[in-house]
Amino acid sequence: MLEEWQTSWKNGDTDRKIYNIMPSVSLRPTNWIREDVILFSQHGPFPAYLKRSHLSDNDYCSCGGIGTALRYATECIYTVSWDMRKPAPNFELESLKSVANNLVSRHKLRGIVKFMSENRDLFRPP
Repeated sequence: MLEEWQTSWKNGDTDRKIYNIMPSVSLRPTNWIREDVILFSQHGPFPAYLKRSHLSDNDYCSCGGIGTALRYATECIYTVSWDMRKPAPNFELESLKSVANNLVSRHKLRGIVKFMSENRDLFRPP
């Protein structure tokens, strides 16, 4: 059963964001909560995702940058108080894996997603 599941997970043809962080299936739960899934899947209140899904006309945050999950976590002026550093482009995947496995980092990211959910108007495109 696990082999079949792993093969299906490995050969999936949909978005691979979670697969890239967790390439192996397991019967052990990840202990991720809603905010973790939103951030790591990048499917949530992010303008870049909303535009890609044809739910918005543009992908900009109200602060002027492209509204991706990574940008909100590391660069957006509205979330800078969470103090997350942007990784170099060639280390983005390794950084995401590290954050996904670090409870303190995940708590920071959860705070960002909760803040965004509570202040949706602040993050709407201009």
